Amino acid sequence: MNQSSVWLITGCSSGFGREISNIVIDIGCKLIVTSRNIDNLSAIINKNNDNIICAALDVTDPGQIDDVVRMAEERFGGVDVLVNNAGYGYLSAVEEGEEAEVRAMFETNVFGLFAMTRAVLPGMRRRRRGHIVNFSSIGGLIGFPGVGFYNATKFAVEGFSEALAKEMRPLGVRVTIVEPGPFRTDWAGRSLKVTKAAIADYAATAGARREMIRDYSGRQPGDPVRAAKAIVAAVEAADPPLHLLLGRPAFDAATHKLGELSREYEAWREISLGADFPAA
Repeated sequence: MNQSSVWLITGCSSGFGREISNIVIDIGCKLIVTSRNIDNLSAIINKNNDNIICAALDVTDPGQIDDVVRMAEERFGGVDVLVNNAGYGYLSAVEEGEEAEVRAMFETNVFGLFAMTRAVLPGMRRRRRGHIVNFSSIGGLIGFPGVGFYNATKFAVEGFSEALAKEMRPLGVRVTIVEPGPFRTDWAGRSLKVTKAAIADYAATAGARREMIRDYSGRQPGDPVRAAKAIVAAVEAADPPLHLLLGRPAFDAATHKLGELSREYEAWREISLGADFPAA
């Protein structure tokens, strides 16, 4: 990796954000490491490295976004790699969803990611280089009971990122969508929010998934350190992927869905094609 590269990573207090930050620091790149609470970055701050800026950043706060990007421009000359990692989950059946909680999650997972991306694009476009890494999830490819609203945030990230990739590639900017399965991060622990309005009729679907997620917290098969190395390797690649699945559960689930989609499309082929005007 080019040691002059400048990385800006959101949500660095734990999990993927922290592990990616550690790798970037060890390589010797410049880094803007962020968290809503800067006190959560104490381990990184204590590294006393001139290549690191630690900044408070709530991705739902436009003023803080502008401040952090301006800081990167003034100190390091711009952002080469943006990692949109900040986000969290919310468990509820669709009917159980609490409006305020759903909207708050969309503000962070979707609109915060959009705003961060727009903030760095002018500099990347001007320099004709850069890489945007957007965290989605296997839940951005497959809907699961009990996480429909979270799925919706990640499906939004998928569509946004695919369009962005097509707009930016001619301008020298690449996009990678990270799609992890279950990893030993705080997603299923302290970061997770759960509806207070559980309905008994969903016990076998949404309720069962809630219990499964709670029970496997801390025992997920995914290793955040290995995942961080995979993400850095993808950014370093001469031809980086648009989609980066992480972990066997994500890979197996995604490839299984590909087969299901193919079979369903083919089964309904004649009905689908028959919706056009007849050929002249």
